[in-house]
Amino acid sequence: MNKIGILGGTFNPVHVGHLAVADYAIEKLGLNKVIFVPSALPPHKSAKGVIEAHHRYEMLKIAAGENPKFEVCDFEIKQGGKSYSVDTVKYLISQYPAKTKFYFIIGEDNYAGLAKWRNIDELMALTEFVVVSRPESAPCRSDGKARFLKMPGLEVSSTYIRKNIAQRTSIRYLIPAEVLQYIKAHKLYLS
Repeated sequence: MNKIGILGGTFNPVHVGHLAVADYAIEKLGLNKVIFVPSALPPHKSAKGVIEAHHRYEMLKIAAGENPKFEVCDFEIKQGGKSYSVDTVKYLISQYPAKTKFYFIIGEDNYAGLAKWRNIDELMALTEFVVVSRPESAPCRSDGKARFLKMPGLEVSSTYIRKNIAQRTSIRYLIPAEVLQYIKAHKLYLS
């Protein structure tokens, strides 16, 4: 059976934490690959400070290009506007054979707010939810709705990276070197 992980987000910018989560899920769940899906406009976040989608997509392609089990999908960017995971998952299901199993990978912080997601019951019926928690979190227990994975320690966030870029302090080793070159070449996150 083909097993595919889906990891959506703003990726503003992509960083080593995103890549580590995807790689960890591949290893722990025996996935064939993880598809990264950058949003055009996230429905549950402010668009303030979010750079243009084409830049986020290009940086993600650069970062994912190092791993043959990583793929980037531009479905939400091509759709434009606010992105809803249920629509993306339906699209991805239509692109794969019927016996493909999909795993929707989210962070523990997103799991608490799932009730606000559009058509969440339908989305949960289409995929198996995988909740990745941080090391400082309480021990994970299955609640019957999702599988929980405890991620080894790696504290990094896109917010922290953007702040450091704006303050012109080092982000070396927090994002792939090629992504850093892209950010510098396009003068992103400086204001």
